[in-house]
Amino acid sequence: MKHTKFDSYLKGDLAKGCQLCVKGQKMVLFVTGLCSRNCDFCPLSGLRKNQKVTYANERKIKKFKEIIEEVKNSNAKGCSLTGGDPLLKLSRTLSFAKKLKRYFGQNFHIHIYVSTKLVTEKKLKKLAEYVDEIRFHPDLEKNLSEEAEKINLAKKFWKKENIGIELPIFPDKEKEILEIAKLTNQTISFLNLNELESGEFSEEKITRKYKINPDGYTIKNSISAGKKIIKKLAKQFPKLNIHLCTARLKNWHQYRNRLKNYKISKYGKKTDEGTVIYFKTSMKNKKLVKDFVLDKKKKQLILNPIEVSKLKSKIKIYRVEEYPTYDRDEAEIEEIK
Repeated sequence: MKHTKFDSYLKGDLAKGCQLCVKGQKMVLFVTGLCSRNCDFCPLSGLRKNQKVTYANERKIKKFKEIIEEVKNSNAKGCSLTGGDPLLKLSRTLSFAKKLKRYFGQNFHIHIYVSTKLVTEKKLKKLAEYVDEIRFHPDLEKNLSEEAEKINLAKKFWKKENIGIELPIFPDKEKEILEIAKLTNQTISFLNLNELESGEFSEEKITRKYKINPDGYTIKNSISAGKKIIKKLAKQFPKLNIHLCTARLKNWHQYRNRLKNYKISKYGKKTDEGTVIYFKTSMKNKKLVKDFVLDKKKKQLILNPIEVSKLKSKIKIYRVEEYPTYDRDEAEIEEIK
């Protein structure tokens, strides 16, 4: 087991989907907020949980062409299909995957997260036509042999290297996680263990069982439990690839790298954190400015930085730092004097 440069822990190799993810090259395609389960630890916000919505990264989607635009703007080389439960909207999930492959080619890597509850051989067969990699989320409260049977169906349709299990690390579920790995070892090539986090709706239920770390959202002993699991499985199944994905990897490294991949205005400048800095003025100053980019979305002019010093005494100019995502939330805005 090694500590990676992304602040995670790895035994073996990363799955292909994870390799792209840590580089910020995966678009997250949130197929639906509807779910077949009601997990106490669900991290979704009220904007998504149990909602009939589709998102491509932060962008709410109404038409498929908007998904294409988001892939291009974020320079993604693949996407993850997630939810909710994508199997609840199987036709939509298949349509998205098929169209993405058709538009971007077979090298556009697609992986999917599925709850075992709705898994059938027929559904897996359909998914395998367009989905490169499948990640199962078994219910550790159910009969694990039955959960494993559903996961083991995948070997009929995918190569072993493209089949895995992905689970939060519950500090008190070490035995169950070890058992599901044992029951599926002949099928899966990777096990992804995610640091357990509390969310908008899950905090009350989670804090009844677990303590929260000083950061206010990760669960105490989740990481240490994950390390123990890796050490035990490494002895039993030396060929099994195991990745302990920390909250810091997702919320810092992956997110920052994804921000850095976004297309920006030619007069914007990216920071080390992936945000964008630019100078703006009102559209009413258009006749006074020679070199600018018209920002239709925010109804403003983005200025050539060279012009700022000579124009600041004539018009109001603002230095803006914002996120390059679709919503373009502003982190800071300051008037240039």
